[in-house]
Amino acid sequence: MSEVTTGTFTPKPGSAPITRQVIAQALMEAKLMLRNGEQLLLAVVIPVMVLIGGVTAGNAIDLDLGTDQPLVDLLTPGVLALAIMSTSFTSLAIATGFERRYGVIKRLGASPLPRIGLLAGKVLALGCVQLVQLFVIGAVGQLLGWTPAAGFGTVLAFFLAIAMGTLAFASLGLFVAGVLRAEATLAAANLVYLLLLAGGAVVLPLTAYGAFGDVARWLPSGALGEAVRTAFLDGVPAWRDLGVLLIWALLGSTLTARTFKWE
Repeated sequence: MSEVTTGTFTPKPGSAPITRQVIAQALMEAKLMLRNGEQLLLAVVIPVMVLIGGVTAGNAIDLDLGTDQPLVDLLTPGVLALAIMSTSFTSLAIATGFERRYGVIKRLGASPLPRIGLLAGKVLALGCVQLVQLFVIGAVGQLLGWTPAAGFGTVLAFFLAIAMGTLAFASLGLFVAGVLRAEATLAAANLVYLLLLAGGAVVLPLTAYGAFGDVARWLPSGALGEAVRTAFLDGVPAWRDLGVLLIWALLGSTLTARTFKWE
């Protein structure tokens, strides 16, 4: 009769790899953002309304934009840039501000997920939401007659624009959320969003702003709008505008690292 041997189970407690933690955090952040009515309004509904309203009004009124490109081909990339801005800056700033107020950030900062991993998860979650925005706004644009440039160059140029735009606006959004109270963050984020929507050259090209266009091109909104428009109109990266976004990303990251308060 053979002997029955029993093994010994030795537990190995410890945290999951950092990459898995960041991905899990990003998925949770994305789900929370898409379930929130206010965030969904900023992320999808308002940009779609701007696109439909802009194309409809433009067909009824002769707009002098200084270009012979079809209006829908100008507005659709601009609205995509607006969606990136609203998610990366306004939604992120407001959500993070109130998480600070209720102590969520403080408690998550004490979890096995490093604090830098928490912030990375928030930024990564923006990409998930932006995929939804791209699908919805792109579909509406196609229905309105949008004909973007085709090819690998367009995809690469748009990817660079959305990556640099997300980094720039996310770093600025975290900076605002990390230094202001939740109520002040709510007011400031919405005010900046409205100001950039109206005069930041994000939806309309720089040529629509006359002499002010020379100033707007150095704003993160103007640089993002031009980078996305160049991607879909010409199929090439707008290196100057990407460089402007890089500068804003470095500035925002530096300010966030030095001033962000976890409680």
